[in-house]
Amino acid sequence: MPTHGSMTKAGKVRKQTPKIEGKQRKGLPPRIRNRIRYINKFIKRREEATIRRRRR
Repeated sequence: MPTHGSMTKAGKVRKQTPKIEGKQRKGLPPRIRNRIRYINKFIKRREEATIRRRRR
């Protein structure tokens, strides 16, 4: 079975490329952001509605 290139050349390109540091994230990742939005939109409003019903 023929091989695709010799093992002596393995990883040549990756070693030659310069290392670039990652950027700082400005906001939260979408998974966490959507979870916070869900809690504020549904869970907290439901709690507020039950508190209003108890006061009457």
